[in-house]
Amino acid sequence: MRQVGWIAGTTAAVLVAAGAITYAVAESDDPGTRTPAADSADAGFARDMAVHHQQAVEMSYLVRDRTGDEEVRRLAYDIAQTQANQRGMLLGWLDLWELPKVSADPPMTWMGMGDMASGKDGALMPGMATNTELKKLNTLKGKRAEILYLQLMTDHHKGGIHMAEGCVQKCTVGVEKKLAQGMVDAQQSEIKLMADLLKARGAKARD
Repeated sequence: MRQVGWIAGTTAAVLVAAGAITYAVAESDDPGTRTPAADSADAGFARDMAVHHQQAVEMSYLVRDRTGDEEVRRLAYDIAQTQANQRGMLLGWLDLWELPKVSADPPMTWMGMGDMASGKDGALMPGMATNTELKKLNTLKGKRAEILYLQLMTDHHKGGIHMAEGCVQKCTVGVEKKLAQGMVDAQQSEIKLMADLLKARGAKARD
């Protein structure tokens, strides 16, 4: 309970910091913030993570409306708010760089993994839920909805962490690399919390 409250309590600070990071990208004279190319890791990560984050936001709002459990509702709200804000930052950077928000290349091409996700049933990138899984989540209530959400979000975070680690290694814009590392740290913490929440419900993460 305390940990969920702490995570939720950081949302305001993240929102404030987000504006500062976006401003830094726009105004910094650091060579590391020069406009990246459309096929760069910086642009690819921004595009792909924006899509990845959007699904997390959708799942979080789905479960928030399907359970009365305060722990899960607070976690879902924090994930939705944080990832919606980060998504706005990523798309904002693409605007600042005057780069397209979509690409003809398959997702994760910037990581050399363009053939990893087939897009089958809506799962465009590793960790993303399928359309079938989202429909199932939308039919469940209470504990069953909580368990499926926590399992899906755990998978989602694992895929997101892999992508963010790729940006830490490959991106060249300093503040984007810092944001990516922040995603890794925060989502690893949330995976541990979700494991505890699943255990309390007699369940565990999927293999």
